[in-house]
Amino acid sequence: MRRIVCALALTAVCAAGCGGGNNSQQSSSTPKAGATPAPSAGGGSTIAIAADPTGALKFDKTALTAKAGKVTIDFDNPSGVPHAFEVAGKSTDTVTKGKAPPLTVTLKPGTYQFICPVDGHAAAGMKGTLTVK
Repeated sequence: MRRIVCALALTAVCAAGCGGGNNSQQSSSTPKAGATPAPSAGGGSTIAIAADPTGALKFDKTALTAKAGKVTIDFDNPSGVPHAFEVAGKSTDTVTKGKAPPLTVTLKPGTYQFICPVDGHAAAGMKGTLTVK
């Protein structure tokens, strides 16, 4: 009985930690420019975007492109003004002088508007277009 329990425990440990996982959200590199999508497993892409470092209510880019599928957004806010990034109804955390945790959304081909969801920022022009191909 003890051998059976040990064998089952060893099997569970190996299944949990012996690789074979398919974590398509991990990426060994993130493009600096952000406008060029980086391929990821199963389609999709990773894009980097930042708020204006001077605190102006704008992003560093107003046009982005990505591949259809899982799209991961790496949002950085180097300014002292709180900002976030929102697309397709999903948004990053609001951050000040730092990076938000990555946001992953699944997008079909089409055109999406992205905004800063902080009150008044999108109305002041903090928005752009994401084209998904």
